[in-house]
Amino acid sequence: MASTKEQLRELIERLPDDCPVEDVQYHLYVQQKVERGLEDVCAGRVLSQEEIERRMAK
Repeated sequence: MASTKEQLRELIERLPDDCPVEDVQYHLYVQQKVERGLEDVCAGRVLSQEEIERRMAK
């Protein structure tokens, strides 16, 4: 697992040189959300489509 600093370096290297700070923040935010989602899946913290639909119907 790469350190936070290494992840930031990799992210910055992938972005264009004229990328505004807001775009860096957005990409970092999305990356964190995806990682958290993957952790939830691995830990079994998921809901079925039927359960989501039932909850949304309330």
